[in-house]
Amino acid sequence: MAQRSRKVVANNKKAFHDYFIEEKYEAGIVLTGTEIKSVRAGKVSIKESYAKVTSKGELVVTGMHIAPFEQGNRWNVDPLRVRTLLMHRREINKLYGTVKTQQGLTLIPLSVYLDEHGRCKIELGLCRGKHNYDKREAQAKKEAARKMDRAIKNSR
Repeated sequence: MAQRSRKVVANNKKAFHDYFIEEKYEAGIVLTGTEIKSVRAGKVSIKESYAKVTSKGELVVTGMHIAPFEQGNRWNVDPLRVRTLLMHRREINKLYGTVKTQQGLTLIPLSVYLDEHGRCKIELGLCRGKHNYDKREAQAKKEAARKMDRAIKNSR
């Protein structure tokens, strides 16, 4: 299978720390002309954002910040506006059913990237929240792996 090229614009490192990612999905984003220019310039933040299915059956992302384009003047839109995500209807229905029936699941944006055709895509994760003891356990595993790597490096 050929490796697809992608240019990652924004990552949500906090999501990997605060949540267990159970499944990953890819969706397109509906953007205006000045917004896509800001995305290509890398002025995107998805740190405090989340996705949900509205009552109309649309998948939207809330809290995603795209900085206004500097030369955009009157065509710039609100940086924190709710943006529609593009997925197949059956995938949206599946996500809606999963999030509604299983307690504690949420849709969190993991990364925003440009695909090989220059289209802006967002990677969503179906996530379950971590408790503090889970976070400490993950941190301890990372620290143990670092110590082992240092010991192997120093023994050579």
